[in-house]
Amino acid sequence: MNTLKKFELMEKIVRELEDLQNSQQALIQKIGKIEVDNIELGDNRLEKDLPDVHQNLADNLDTISGILDYFAGKTQNFGDKNNVDALKEQEAINNATS
Repeated sequence: MNTLKKFELMEKIVRELEDLQNSQQALIQKIGKIEVDNIELGDNRLEKDLPDVHQNLADNLDTISGILDYFAGKTQNFGDKNNVDALKEQEAINNATS
């Protein structure tokens, strides 16, 4: 795999991790709303199980955020080290003259 293709794949993974992080945050918000609604309703099963679900989602979000921070930094360093901007410019020139 050439350097530019590798960088583009790394950027794609960063975007997917960001999407995963946003989805996880949305799930946490939904669980929180259900917990609040259940305060009025008072269902014992929901009261018992939802806090565990909420905590598991929060733990997953922390893990995803850590992975995202790590991999976004790795992607940026790879791009800087390999002068990806110049590679993109050269590829655009090559495509324009082909």
